[in-house]
Amino acid sequence: QVQLVESGGGLVEDGGSLRLTCEASGVAFDSYAMGWFRQAPGKEREWVGSISWRDETTRYADSVKGRFTISRDSAKTTVYLQMNNVKPEDTAVYYCGVGRRKFYFPTRVSEFSTWGQGTEVTISS
Repeated sequence: QVQLVESGGGLVEDGGSLRLTCEASGVAFDSYAMGWFRQAPGKEREWVGSISWRDETTRYADSVKGRFTISRDSAKTTVYLQMNNVKPEDTAVYYCGVGRRKFYFPTRVSEFSTWGQGTEVTISS
């Protein structure tokens, strides 16, 4: 059974930084792309970015490109989301997800098969 546990959320000032962590278990970590998406109050879930299963290729939504970085540690089966120069519009619950199938690179929320309980991020202006 796949389990994803996100942590690291909190309250940060506009322009600050935050690092989110997603610990994965029950998944062949080196065979699945991982990613992050978010949901702001009253809005639909939005894909943030993804990282491939092996060569650490990454892609990001335009809204976070140049500010957010995804990385992964296979030994720890953990994925990270480094958030720099955050803005109030980054306020949301952030979720970590697993790609829908092996060797598949998700770039939409619908392309993730499993996600965690989320961690809340609030950016104060």
